[in-house]
Amino acid sequence: MLFTQFYFWAFFALVFALFALIVERPRQSRSKSKVESRLHLRNVYLLFVSWFFYYKTSGLFLLILAFVTLSDWIIAKNLSPRCSTDGHWQSDRAELFTHPREGEKAPPRSKRDFSLLVLSVVIDLGLLAYFKYAYFFTNMINDLFGTGFRVFDIFAYIGNGFSEAGRFSVDTIVLPVGISFYIFQVISYTADVYRRRIQPVKNILDFGFYVSFFPQLVAGPIVRAEEFIPQLYKPYRLSRRAFGIAVFWILNGLAKKIIMSDYLAVNLIDRVFDNPLLFSGFENLFALFAYSLQVYADFSGYTDIAIGVAMLMGFYLPMNFNSPYKSQSPQEFWRRWHMSLGRWLKTYLYIPLGGNRRIGFGTYFWLSLIAFVSAALTGWWWQILVPFGVFIAGVWVWDHWIGKNASVERRKLLYANLNSFITQVLGGLWHGASWNFIIWGGINGIGMIVEKIWRGMNWHVRMACISLLTGGLWLAVYYTNLPAWRLFAVWASAIWIGTTIRYIWWLVTPYSGAVLQRSGLTAKRSYSNAVTALGKAWAVIQTFTFITFTRLFFRSSSNLDPATANEVAWATAKNMVNQIGGAWNNAIIPDFLWEYRWVVAMFVAGMVIHWLPTNWKRRYRLAFSAMPLWLMVIAVCVAIVVIYQFVSAEMQPFIYFQF
Repeated sequence: MLFTQFYFWAFFALVFALFALIVERPRQSRSKSKVESRLHLRNVYLLFVSWFFYYKTSGLFLLILAFVTLSDWIIAKNLSPRCSTDGHWQSDRAELFTHPREGEKAPPRSKRDFSLLVLSVVIDLGLLAYFKYAYFFTNMINDLFGTGFRVFDIFAYIGNGFSEAGRFSVDTIVLPVGISFYIFQVISYTADVYRRRIQPVKNILDFGFYVSFFPQLVAGPIVRAEEFIPQLYKPYRLSRRAFGIAVFWILNGLAKKIIMSDYLAVNLIDRVFDNPLLFSGFENLFALFAYSLQVYADFSGYTDIAIGVAMLMGFYLPMNFNSPYKSQSPQEFWRRWHMSLGRWLKTYLYIPLGGNRRIGFGTYFWLSLIAFVSAALTGWWWQILVPFGVFIAGVWVWDHWIGKNASVERRKLLYANLNSFITQVLGGLWHGASWNFIIWGGINGIGMIVEKIWRGMNWHVRMACISLLTGGLWLAVYYTNLPAWRLFAVWASAIWIGTTIRYIWWLVTPYSGAVLQRSGLTAKRSYSNAVTALGKAWAVIQTFTFITFTRLFFRSSSNLDPATANEVAWATAKNMVNQIGGAWNNAIIPDFLWEYRWVVAMFVAGMVIHWLPTNWKRRYRLAFSAMPLWLMVIAVCVAIVVIYQFVSAEMQPFIYFQF
């Protein structure tokens, strides 16, 4: 049932044919009850289609999906509903899923409501933790206390009781496909009902359809209830242009996945990451940059197909990517990458922690837990707990005593940095139960903090800081000769060069852009605009390089047996750093570029397409959707023939299926 397989498209053709018989455009002669019955029939039909789809991908794990659907529906239904100003509860279906209107009041949230919300979160996150982090926590406890615990699949044990003995293995826990995505969806639903943003869904079949809609079920985007549930009660509409856009998204996603992502993975990336020591430093570095493009093409390709398939059935999913490698800072990158997860983490983690308004118990709790887990995984108890303890104590003292007289901006900066760091670390842990995923999230969190602080410095301080850092790193290389220090020193030197050029420009240019514009100095203004454009390009390159470096830890932890993930992932990351930061044999670079010339060409083409102006992409997307139908059919046939010339011997699964 992969989007890239014929079986899925045969399945979808049959589903869509029956779908066309069920839905119809609304007619004025139709009564409201008949229209609603048609909508209900459509939703029920797509619910069972989605369950069948999930059964074909995950087997009896469908029972887990059904359980969380039932539990969250019951819990949310028992939360206090919103009421109108006249005291009567709203019952009109069209009004159930809107934000509170002006003058509308909600009953106060009770302790009972809060208890129900906690129950929902405990059930949902408990299931996610059991399936996703059982090996992680078992290994940590064994390392911490010297015990010999092993994972035990309680669901397999129960299944064996209802079937022939030994049918299911109790010694391994298999992660259900898509559980991270649909668990987050049901949590957002219950939380939004608790916060009175939406009313509870009265029909469990409608709610089940929202949770399990098959195009986005196994790899997102994570759809918020307030975005999707109102669509359940709207008649089917698909304009000619929307049809063309949907077809374009499907072809675009297939091309990203098969032509770009799979080709790069099969012909270079997988080989290098499977055994980095067999390849030179340059080959490791190029594979790492190529992986950044691969993971984007793979994940955004899936999202494009999901959006297109959903659009054909009259449903609109949120955009999940917005050219993330055009970002000029790590913070901007995370606003453009996996946007549905970013919004979820901001709404249900970052803001409840306090955002940029405060730090409270949650902030201190998660910082302490991150320190404890880090110490337990590495065995560096004093090296981690003591600095973390001093830091947390210092934050508390500053927040309650010293910083009371600080400016609002400084306090907001501290609060935002701490809470965003926690959000990034937990976001990394969401991706998988591995030490490398925690490192990946932590580095991204630190990168965002450093970028904010850097942006607030004046140019003299910037120049002094980067000079001291670069000099210190080269001293470390001189005295230790470790590859990791050399890698960081080279990277810092590149940043130092760029900073020096911009610092000199800042010193010798007495005019700001606004002054130049008012004074009419056209030549200088044009020159200034060119320098500004170069500065933006440099920021994009540096951000892409930083994100690519963090991908080393992300890719090293992917597609691994949970029982050995930590050990294998760390060894892979360490070997790649040693190869990239070690001595290079530059003589083999021309041979590599020739031998892998098509891989290099694919990487360059992919980055050029990605960096095309957004307006250009929008124009050719609209041009495709405006084609005459006969010409569109020809274009689709040609595109499919071209795309499937790149199909590898073994169909590559989507990367985010593992999460």
